[in-house]
Amino acid sequence: MPKTNVDDLLIEMIAPKVKEIEERFSRGEGLSNEDINTLLLKSQYNHINHLDERLDEVTASVKALEGKFQGLEGKFQGLEGKFQGLEGKFQVLEGKFDLLKAEINGRFDAFEKTVELKIAQAINTNMRWSIGMIALIVTVLKLADMFLQ
Repeated sequence: MPKTNVDDLLIEMIAPKVKEIEERFSRGEGLSNEDINTLLLKSQYNHINHLDERLDEVTASVKALEGKFQGLEGKFQGLEGKFQGLEGKFQVLEGKFDLLKAEINGRFDAFEKTVELKIAQAINTNMRWSIGMIALIVTVLKLADMFLQ
């Protein structure tokens, strides 16, 4: 991890004192409050460096995730484009169904009119035959009545 000028200065400032404290401690000498404060400062500095390293890792991880999300966003935009293309195809299909429905309705209307016409013709034909038969029967009965009297 690259260090800033301030980091280098802090290390340079306390490094000789830390080395001196370590030597005295290894000989069994006691530590003064100033020695303890210097060691605490070194410990805090190491802690800060450790946190900086973790922060760099987290930052790199967040950037990687950001890249992945951008990739996903691109894929979703691609899907959106495909769905828009499908929407157009569905509109064309809907238009074809409307035409088919109109054609079927037209054919059904024509069929219905043809059936109505045939039924009307059949009724007229039956009515003529019925009236003709009734007239014939009445005439035959009238003739039979005249001859039999």
